[in-house]
Amino acid sequence: MTQHDSPSLPAHRPGASTQAPEAPDDTSPSCTTRPWMPALLYTLGFLTVYLLAICTPWGQRAENPWFYLGIQGGEAAWIYPLSGSVYGSTPLPPLELSAKPTVMAGLAVIVLLTLVRRCWRQGFAALGVAILAIGAKEVFKSTVPRPDLVGAPENLLDQGFPSGHTVIPAALTLAAVLVVSPRIRPYVATAGVLWLACIAAATATMGGHRPSEVLGATLLACACYGLATWLLPPAAAPGATRSPRALHVIALALALIVALVSGARPDTLTRSLVSAATAFICAALVWYAAVGRPAHTARRTRPALD
Repeated sequence: MTQHDSPSLPAHRPGASTQAPEAPDDTSPSCTTRPWMPALLYTLGFLTVYLLAICTPWGQRAENPWFYLGIQGGEAAWIYPLSGSVYGSTPLPPLELSAKPTVMAGLAVIVLLTLVRRCWRQGFAALGVAILAIGAKEVFKSTVPRPDLVGAPENLLDQGFPSGHTVIPAALTLAAVLVVSPRIRPYVATAGVLWLACIAAATATMGGHRPSEVLGATLLACACYGLATWLLPPAAAPGATRSPRALHVIALALALIVALVSGARPDTLTRSLVSAATAFICAALVWYAAVGRPAHTARRTRPALD
């Protein structure tokens, strides 16, 4: 009897049972960490915003009066002195003439981080996100016309979908989180969404773009990011990002504050609040794409302890 019982003893060693169910760390991504569904959803969201806001009469009627709320122009906005519109002032990147230098500087930082960390695949993916998002914006604006369905004034017929000033901080933020260390990824994403919230609110409240154009630019950047991470091989795809739970609340709360301040105008409360709400939604979309969804996946796939 003892000869048949002895082989079963090693299967009940406590050391083996406690070490087996350990969850993978941030550097061991899974094939299911970055599914294809987010890229599809962001793309469908981009097309839906365009079709509803640009290609329907009621969508155009809802947004065309946007430029006539309050004093025309951006002079009444609190952030106007930082816009670069004032003669001799320095614009807040990427507003006014700082757009191209901001893009070039962002691409240079991505290349430098790629060389330092030697994350070649992530670096190429990050460059692809930035170049594809900004390039797609240019192609879309130049090839897809804005139909006049409501007899709008001629100055409202220029195609501004999606917003070029908004797609730059969104794309560069999502590109940066691909090449930085997983430990600092949530903090880089936090800085990026605050930058995006500021630019998106400023662009909308000063009359440079309609809210749909700002939202469309963010969805376009998120779609490019989702596509890039889906195409990455499992060994190079970003793993689950573990960040303090409080950071999610802090980052989004700060983004809301920045959006409210950047979109504030003393002449119209409606324009101020809609600009801030649009900017906050943009910041939340980028945060969810870069940090929120991986962190949720890590908690969902963690095995239960016996």
